[in-house]
Amino acid sequence: MTPTPRFTRRRAGLLALAAFQAAGLGAGLGVLGACGSILPKPPVLPTLFTLDDGDAAGPPAAPPPDAATRPRTLLVAAPRAAPGFDTEHMVYLRRALQIDAFAQNQWVAPPAQMLAPIMVRALQRSGAFQAVLMAPSATASELRLDTELIRLQQDFSVSPSQVRVTLRAVLIDPATRRVLAWRELDRSLPASSDDPYGGVQAANRVVRELMAELVLFCVKAVGN
Repeated sequence: MTPTPRFTRRRAGLLALAAFQAAGLGAGLGVLGACGSILPKPPVLPTLFTLDDGDAAGPPAAPPPDAATRPRTLLVAAPRAAPGFDTEHMVYLRRALQIDAFAQNQWVAPPAQMLAPIMVRALQRSGAFQAVLMAPSATASELRLDTELIRLQQDFSVSPSQVRVTLRAVLIDPATRRVLAWRELDRSLPASSDDPYGGVQAANRVVRELMAELVLFCVKAVGN
Protein backbone atom coordinates (compact mmCIF):
# COMPACT_ATOMS: atom_id res chain seq x y z
CA MET A 1 0.00 0.00 0.00
CA THR A 2 1.37 3.32 -1.02
CA PRO A 3 1.56 5.73 1.95
CA THR A 4 -0.50 8.96 1.61
CA PRO A 5 1.71 12.01 1.55
CA ARG A 6 1.29 14.31 4.57
CA PHE A 7 0.26 17.38 2.50
CA THR A 8 -2.43 15.28 0.73
CA ARG A 9 -4.00 14.28 4.06
CA ARG A 10 -3.91 17.86 5.25
CA ARG A 11 -5.59 19.09 2.09
CA ALA A 12 -8.33 16.51 2.45
CA GLY A 13 -8.94 17.62 6.04
CA LEU A 14 -9.23 21.28 5.03
CA LEU A 15 -11.68 20.41 2.28
CA ALA A 16 -13.81 18.42 4.71
CA LEU A 17 -13.83 21.33 7.22
CA ALA A 18 -14.83 23.78 4.50
CA ALA A 19 -17.68 21.54 3.40
CA PHE A 20 -18.93 21.26 6.99
CA GLN A 21 -18.83 25.01 7.51
CA ALA A 22 -20.66 25.62 4.23
CA ALA A 23 -23.37 23.19 5.21
CA GLY A 24 -23.77 24.91 8.57
CA LEU A 25 -23.99 28.34 6.96
CA GLY A 26 -26.64 27.14 4.55
CA ALA A 27 -28.71 25.70 7.38
CA GLY A 28 -28.38 28.97 9.30
CA LEU A 29 -29.56 31.00 6.33
CA GLY A 30 -32.48 28.64 5.91
CA VAL A 31 -33.50 29.16 9.53
CA LEU A 32 -33.22 32.94 9.15
CA GLY A 33 -35.31 32.84 6.00
CA ALA A 34 -37.99 30.82 7.76
CA CYS A 35 -38.00 33.31 10.65
CA GLY A 36 -38.29 36.23 8.24
CA SER A 37 -41.40 34.72 6.69
CA ILE A 38 -43.24 34.75 10.04
CA LEU A 39 -42.29 38.28 11.11
CA PRO A 40 -45.34 40.63 11.31
CA LYS A 41 -45.89 42.86 8.31
CA PRO A 42 -45.91 46.64 8.88
CA PRO A 43 -49.44 48.03 9.36
CA VAL A 44 -51.19 49.60 6.37
CA LEU A 45 -51.76 53.30 7.06
CA PRO A 46 -55.31 54.53 6.41
CA THR A 47 -56.15 57.04 3.69
CA LEU A 48 -57.13 60.35 5.32
CA PHE A 49 -59.79 62.80 4.10
CA THR A 50 -60.92 66.25 5.23
CA LEU A 51 -63.93 68.54 5.11
CA ASP A 52 -63.34 71.84 3.34
CA ASP A 53 -65.60 74.80 2.61
CA GLY A 54 -63.88 75.26 -0.76
CA ASP A 55 -64.63 78.93 -1.38
CA ALA A 56 -63.67 80.36 2.02
CA ALA A 57 -61.10 82.59 0.34
CA GLY A 58 -63.74 84.35 -1.75
CA PRO A 59 -64.92 87.93 -1.13
CA PRO A 60 -67.12 88.52 1.93
CA ALA A 61 -70.82 88.99 1.45
CA ALA A 62 -72.22 92.53 1.60
CA PRO A 63 -73.59 93.41 5.05
CA PRO A 64 -77.39 93.45 5.26
CA PRO A 65 -79.01 96.93 5.34
CA ASP A 66 -79.80 96.75 9.06
CA ALA A 67 -76.46 95.29 10.14
CA ALA A 68 -75.77 98.26 12.41
CA THR A 69 -78.64 97.23 14.69
CA ARG A 70 -77.50 93.62 14.97
CA PRO A 71 -75.19 92.07 17.59
CA ARG A 72 -71.52 92.76 16.98
CA THR A 73 -70.03 89.48 18.17
CA LEU A 74 -71.05 85.85 17.81
CA LEU A 75 -69.27 83.06 19.66
CA VAL A 76 -69.26 79.67 17.90
CA ALA A 77 -68.99 76.95 20.53
CA ALA A 78 -67.10 73.74 19.75
CA PRO A 79 -69.57 71.47 17.93
CA ARG A 80 -70.60 68.31 19.70
CA ALA A 81 -71.33 64.98 18.02
CA ALA A 82 -73.96 62.33 18.60
CA PRO A 83 -72.76 58.90 19.78
CA GLY A 84 -71.17 56.97 16.95
CA PHE A 85 -70.18 60.11 15.07
CA ASP A 86 -67.62 61.54 17.54
CA THR A 87 -64.75 59.72 15.85
CA GLU A 88 -62.43 59.86 12.83
CA HIS A 89 -64.08 56.75 11.41
CA MET A 90 -66.03 57.21 8.17
CA VAL A 91 -69.49 55.84 8.89
CA TYR A 92 -71.68 54.08 6.35
CA LEU A 93 -74.92 52.10 6.28
CA ARG A 94 -75.98 49.05 4.28
CA ARG A 95 -79.29 48.67 6.07
CA ALA A 96 -81.32 50.82 8.42
CA LEU A 97 -80.16 51.25 12.04
CA GLN A 98 -76.83 49.46 11.51
CA ILE A 99 -73.71 51.58 11.13
CA ASP A 100 -70.29 50.38 10.02
CA ALA A 101 -66.98 52.11 9.35
CA PHE A 102 -64.49 51.81 6.52
CA ALA A 103 -61.34 49.97 7.59
CA GLN A 104 -58.72 51.78 5.50
CA ASN A 105 -60.35 55.23 5.07
CA GLN A 106 -60.73 57.83 7.81
CA TRP A 107 -61.34 61.52 8.41
CA VAL A 108 -58.21 63.41 9.42
CA ALA A 109 -60.14 64.52 12.55
CA PRO A 110 -63.65 63.97 13.90
CA PRO A 111 -66.06 65.74 11.50
CA ALA A 112 -67.59 67.86 14.27
CA GLN A 113 -64.13 69.23 15.03
CA MET A 114 -63.53 70.08 11.36
CA LEU A 115 -66.88 71.87 11.13
CA ALA A 116 -65.96 74.56 13.69
CA PRO A 117 -63.64 76.70 11.49
CA ILE A 118 -65.93 76.17 8.49
CA MET A 119 -68.87 77.63 10.43
CA VAL A 120 -66.80 80.57 11.68
CA ARG A 121 -65.70 81.49 8.15
CA ALA A 122 -69.20 81.17 6.70
CA LEU A 123 -70.75 83.35 9.41
CA GLN A 124 -67.98 85.95 9.23
CA ARG A 125 -68.35 86.22 5.46
CA SER A 126 -72.09 86.78 5.82
CA GLY A 127 -71.41 90.33 7.00
CA ALA A 128 -74.13 90.04 9.66
CA PHE A 129 -71.65 90.30 12.53
CA GLN A 130 -68.70 92.53 13.24
CA ALA A 131 -66.80 89.54 14.55
CA VAL A 132 -67.35 85.80 14.73
CA LEU A 133 -65.22 84.11 17.39
CA MET A 134 -64.36 80.49 17.98
CA ALA A 135 -64.59 79.13 21.52
CA PRO A 136 -62.79 79.29 23.82
CA SER A 137 -62.41 83.06 23.72
CA ALA A 138 -61.84 85.65 26.45
CA THR A 139 -63.83 88.23 24.47
CA ALA A 140 -67.40 88.80 25.60
CA SER A 141 -70.00 87.96 22.96
CA GLU A 142 -73.59 89.00 22.52
CA LEU A 143 -74.65 85.68 21.03
CA ARG A 144 -73.49 82.07 21.18
CA LEU A 145 -74.08 79.37 18.60
CA ASP A 146 -74.24 75.80 19.89
CA THR A 147 -74.28 72.98 17.34
CA GLU A 148 -74.41 69.19 17.36
CA LEU A 149 -73.57 66.90 14.48
CA ILE A 150 -76.42 64.40 14.52
CA ARG A 151 -75.13 62.32 11.62
CA LEU A 152 -72.66 62.26 8.75
CA GLN A 153 -73.00 58.97 6.90
CA GLN A 154 -72.92 57.35 3.49
CA ASP A 155 -75.99 55.23 2.82
CA PHE A 156 -75.41 52.22 0.55
CA SER A 157 -78.95 50.89 0.93
CA VAL A 158 -79.90 53.05 -2.06
CA SER A 159 -78.27 53.42 -5.47
CA PRO A 160 -76.38 55.58 -6.04
CA SER A 161 -75.29 55.86 -2.43
CA GLN A 162 -76.41 58.98 -0.58
CA VAL A 163 -74.47 61.09 1.91
CA ARG A 164 -76.61 62.58 4.64
CA VAL A 165 -75.54 65.26 7.10
CA THR A 166 -77.73 66.49 9.95
CA LEU A 167 -76.74 69.44 12.12
CA ARG A 168 -78.71 70.88 15.04
CA ALA A 169 -78.12 74.61 15.66
CA VAL A 170 -79.16 76.57 18.76
CA LEU A 171 -78.68 80.34 19.09
CA ILE A 172 -78.36 81.50 22.70
CA ASP A 173 -78.17 84.81 24.57
CA PRO A 174 -75.17 84.24 26.92
CA ALA A 175 -76.26 86.99 29.32
CA THR A 176 -79.65 85.43 30.05
CA ARG A 177 -78.92 81.87 28.82
CA ARG A 178 -82.13 82.10 26.87
CA VAL A 179 -82.60 80.11 23.67
CA LEU A 180 -83.38 82.60 20.92
CA ALA A 181 -83.89 80.10 18.10
CA TRP A 182 -83.04 76.55 17.09
CA ARG A 183 -83.21 74.50 13.93
CA GLU A 184 -82.26 71.05 12.69
CA LEU A 185 -80.56 71.30 9.32
CA ASP A 186 -80.67 68.12 7.25
CA ARG A 187 -79.53 67.50 3.69
CA SER A 188 -78.62 64.55 1.46
CA LEU A 189 -76.82 64.35 -1.86
CA PRO A 190 -75.90 61.40 -4.10
CA ALA A 191 -72.28 60.30 -4.11
CA SER A 192 -70.36 60.59 -7.38
CA SER A 193 -69.17 56.99 -6.88
CA ASP A 194 -70.08 54.19 -4.50
CA ASP A 195 -66.81 54.26 -2.58
CA PRO A 196 -65.27 56.29 0.27
CA TYR A 197 -63.88 59.01 -2.02
CA GLY A 198 -67.25 59.52 -3.69
CA GLY A 199 -68.73 59.87 -0.22
CA VAL A 200 -66.12 62.43 0.80
CA GLN A 201 -66.86 64.56 -2.26
CA ALA A 202 -70.60 64.43 -1.55
CA ALA A 203 -70.05 65.21 2.14
CA ASN A 204 -68.15 68.37 1.25
CA ARG A 205 -70.93 69.49 -1.09
CA VAL A 206 -73.53 68.84 1.59
CA VAL A 207 -71.52 70.77 4.19
CA ARG A 208 -71.29 73.81 1.91
CA GLU A 209 -75.06 73.79 1.40
CA LEU A 210 -75.67 73.39 5.13
CA MET A 211 -73.39 76.35 5.86
CA ALA A 212 -75.52 78.52 3.61
CA GLU A 213 -78.62 77.36 5.53
CA LEU A 214 -76.88 77.96 8.86
CA VAL A 215 -76.02 81.54 7.91
CA LEU A 216 -79.63 82.23 6.87
CA PHE A 217 -80.87 80.74 10.14
CA CYS A 218 -78.57 82.94 12.25
CA VAL A 219 -79.27 86.10 10.27
CA LYS A 220 -83.02 85.55 10.47
CA ALA A 221 -82.89 84.77 14.20
CA VAL A 222 -80.88 87.91 14.94
CA GLY A 223 -83.27 90.02 12.87
CA ASN A 224 -86.32 88.88 14.82
